Amino acid sequence: MRAVTIRRPAAELYAFWRDVENLQRVIKDPVSIIALSADESHWKVTAPTGSVEWDSLIINDEPGALIAWRSREGADVRNAGSVRFVAAPGDEGTEVTVALEYDPLGGALGKLVAKLTGDDPGLQVYIALKRLKALLESGEIPTTEGQPVGEPQASAKGKK
Repeated sequence: MRAVTIRRPAAELYAFWRDVENLQRVIKDPVSIIALSADESHWKVTAPTGSVEWDSLIINDEPGALIAWRSREGADVRNAGSVRFVAAPGDEGTEVTVALEYDPLGGALGKLVAKLTGDDPGLQVYIALKRLKALLESGEIPTTEGQPVGEPQASAKGKK
């Protein structure tokens, strides 16, 4: 289970999450999410170890408070989970908590490989929640893409 407090009302966070295609904006791995209906979506996630696909069905929906889902039969990675939106203490926004269960490809060995390669869904949920917080609080997701890398430039001191 992963959680983050976001300084936005629960109704706004729920609405963002309920429009499942919005999640493509906060999931770091390349992902395609297509809403098939109000309660069904098709997911394709591409990770360093390959691509997986599944159809997801919302099985519990409490507007402003909870969304729960499960994958349909035949999923590459069977999964189920929920996201809860609860007012944070002191009127400091909303606590967003995601619980996720999944059956990894390759069983326990597959789960270990996923952790070692950074493909662990628990870690991906944590990163997505941090990116969601940044996006909804500041309007953008911080990135280092496009920034120079390498050795720092020599100081001007001592140069002619």
